[in-house]
Amino acid sequence: MKKLRNSLLAQYLLIILVATMILPISIPLLSFFLYKSVEQADSTGRYYNGTDLEEMWHETAKGLTGASEAQIHQKLLEMKNVYQEASMYRVDGTGLTRGKIPESLAIPDTWTASDAVDFMKKNQGHTIDPFTVVAFIGNEKQNGFIVLQIPRSDMIKPSDKLRAQNNYIFPIALLSIFAFFILISTLFFYRIRKRLISLQDIMATPEENGIPLTIKVYKQDEIGRLEQSFNQMVQELETGRQREKKEEELRKELIASMSHDLRTPLTTVRGHAFRLKTEPLSTKGQESVDFIDEKVNYMGELIENLLSYTLLTTGKYPFNPKKVDIVRLIRTSFAAWYPVFEDLQFNIKVDISEKRLMWEVDPQWIHRVLDNLFQNVYRHAKSGRFVSVRVENEAVVIEDHGPGMRGKSTQSGVGIGLSIVSLMIKEMQLDWTIESGAHGTTIRIQK
Repeated sequence: MKKLRNSLLAQYLLIILVATMILPISIPLLSFFLYKSVEQADSTGRYYNGTDLEEMWHETAKGLTGASEAQIHQKLLEMKNVYQEASMYRVDGTGLTRGKIPESLAIPDTWTASDAVDFMKKNQGHTIDPFTVVAFIGNEKQNGFIVLQIPRSDMIKPSDKLRAQNNYIFPIALLSIFAFFILISTLFFYRIRKRLISLQDIMATPEENGIPLTIKVYKQDEIGRLEQSFNQMVQELETGRQREKKEEELRKELIASMSHDLRTPLTTVRGHAFRLKTEPLSTKGQESVDFIDEKVNYMGELIENLLSYTLLTTGKYPFNPKKVDIVRLIRTSFAAWYPVFEDLQFNIKVDISEKRLMWEVDPQWIHRVLDNLFQNVYRHAKSGRFVSVRVENEAVVIEDHGPGMRGKSTQSGVGIGLSIVSLMIKEMQLDWTIESGAHGTTIRIQK
C-alpha cells in the first residue's frame, strides 16, 4: 500500500485495472435498475389505453349525477392532477362552457348544434391528436357533458418508453465506462499538472526578499521528492538571507550608536557657541558664531533624522495609534512654525475648516511628519516666500512656491527627512502624493 501511494506509475496502472473490471459488474446492476424503473413507472394508477380512458371518463361522468357546479369543477381538478398533460372542460345543458382547465383553452364560450357537430367531426378517429372523449353527465343530455382531450404522446406507457430505450443501454454503458476511464485519467493527470504548476508558480514568484516560499509536501511520490529538493534549496537560501539580515541589523545598530554618541559633543559645541554669543564680538565674529550655531542645529537635526530612520527600519520606533482629530493636530503643528515663516516674510495661507476629521494614527508620528514637511519648506523653498496649509476633500495639503524638489537649494541634503515621512505614512496606512515642478511643490496626505 505504501508503494502504491509513493508511485504515480502504480496508481495509473490501478486506474486501468479498475476500468477493465467495471463492465462485468455494471451490466447486471444496470439490468436490475432497469427492471425496477419499469415496475415503478407503471405504478402511477392512471390509464394509457384509449378504451380504458373512454370507460374511465364515462364512469366519471356517471358518478357526477346530481353534482353541483363546484363538485364537478373539483372533480375535474382531481382528474387534472392525474392526467397533467390533458385538457378538460364542461358544457352545461344550455350550451355554456364552464370550468375550462386550463383557462387558456381556445373553445367557444357558447355552443350551438352546429358547433357540437363540427367538434365531433374534427375529433373522431383513431389517429386524431389529441385523443378526445365526450361523456354526458349522469347519462342525461340535459345535464350537459364533460370533455377530456389527451395528447397522443401522453398515452404511451413509461414502461414502453423505457423498453424502447433498452437497445441503447449497452452501447451507452460501454460509452459511459470509456468516459469514466477518460475522466479518471484526466483527473489523475490534472492533479499531477496542478502540483507541477503550483511548484512552478512558487519558483517564479519570489517574496519581497527575493526568496520563494517553501511548498508543503503532501505525498512522497516522484513529485513529492522534487518538492523536498526545492524546499531544501529554499532553506539554504533563507539561511544565507538571515546571515545578511543579521549583518544589516549590526550595521543599523552601529549607526544608531554613533548617532547617540555624536549628540554629546554636539551639545557641547552648541553650548560654547551660545556662550560666545553673550561675549562682545566683532561683526564678523558674530556672523561666524551664528553660522556655527546654524550648522550645529542642522547637524543635530540630521543626527536625529538618522536615528529615527534607523529605529523605523528596525521596527523599534514607538508606535501608538488611536483615533484623533487630524484638523486639530494640523493647527497645533503649524502654530509652532507660523512665527518662523512670518519672520521670513512668507505669504502664509491657512484654510482649515472647523469640521472634525478623525483618523486612526499616532499623534506623535503625525507631528513628526508635519514638522519634517514644514522644515523642508523652511530650508528649501525660501525663495518662493509662500506656504499654504489646507484641508480639502478630507486630505491635508501643504504647498510652497519654491524651486521644486529637482531644483537647487542652498541646504540640499540626502532626503532622509522625506524617507522618514514615507516610512511613517506607510506604517499608519495613509496615502500621500507629491507634485513638484519649477514653480513649487504640493504634498497631499489622505486616508
